[in-house]
Amino acid sequence: MSITGIRALLAKLSVVAAATAAIAGAAGHAAAFELSGPPKVAFIYASAVQDGGWNEAIDIGRKAIETELNLPVAVAENIPEEATKLRAAIDLYVKRGYNIIVGTTYGYSAPIEEAAKAYPHVAFLNASGITNGPNLESFYARTYQGWYLAGIAAAEATKTKKIGMLAGFPVGVVNWDINSFIQGARSVDPEIQTVAVFTNSWWDPVKEGQVSEAILDQGADVIATDLSAASALNAAEKRDAHSIGYQLDMSKAAPKGILTSVLFRWDRYLVPTVKSIVEGTWQPQEWGAFVGMETGVIELAPFGPEVSDETKAKIAAAREAIVAGTLDPFQGPLKMQDGTEVVAAGARLDDGALWNMDYFVEGAIGTMPKSQ
Repeated sequence: MSITGIRALLAKLSVVAAATAAIAGAAGHAAAFELSGPPKVAFIYASAVQDGGWNEAIDIGRKAIETELNLPVAVAENIPEEATKLRAAIDLYVKRGYNIIVGTTYGYSAPIEEAAKAYPHVAFLNASGITNGPNLESFYARTYQGWYLAGIAAAEATKTKKIGMLAGFPVGVVNWDINSFIQGARSVDPEIQTVAVFTNSWWDPVKEGQVSEAILDQGADVIATDLSAASALNAAEKRDAHSIGYQLDMSKAAPKGILTSVLFRWDRYLVPTVKSIVEGTWQPQEWGAFVGMETGVIELAPFGPEVSDETKAKIAAAREAIVAGTLDPFQGPLKMQDGTEVVAAGARLDDGALWNMDYFVEGAIGTMPKSQ
């Protein structure tokens, strides 16, 4: 999917999120979904499953469905984010009796919605999608909560008071990760600066390594990646710098210098959700599932050898506060990179503002591209 398409989807989602806030507390769809026939589950991936990041993290959840629910799960890989090709894959599965279909990218949002309307007896789930319905629930996680904790780890490790983070594209679900990382670091030391760079790609290991080298050349001694490849961690390890991974535990790429990784634990959403579909109690949330750290879907990997017990205690306390709702990474006062206040003291960003985040917060070194 192009960056323009991504922005269009996220702009639509910000409207949906705003509507969610306006009707907070409202119930989901009226009746529980009833599965027709014995459960047969299929997962559809836009690229190879073993990608070292996004798909692989979701696939761990797929395997958990097989082992914990004793349900075999079919897999289709490399189905592009194109309506005709996705629909062909879905049609084939439905003809073969599959009635629980899981998509794995927001590029599937529109075609999976059409398929859900065409097959009302089939249950559909879609990771990071923006479309929902009586038999369709899109889901994503509050990744920024994990990145706030990672920022604390980075702040405790840096000696130069300069850290770095590379990411794919400047869209809300990426920008909130960078900004929360900055917020977490500055909660320890407000003088810390974060070099933030977009690679303009979701997967380019060579370029990610080059960008990481450039960030380290600017004096950063901790580097985090918001991408699937381990290139940033490899670069940091070669320079005796610290690193933070994403999506999976990336400690093998940097066994000496890694601090932690921000993990997806999709099994903690997928297993109970598929179980409820099978049991006939599933009521897809009207605006999709946007799960937080309290569910365990977002966690930190085991800490690296150089993370002190004191740092671990600080992170544990912050995690407990986030889960309890007493700490929000974007609670006010919150200012943009240029000093403009976006959240007043005592206030918090609502979900619509989170999805539509298009700026860096104070403490960022880098340029946020203008929205197209």
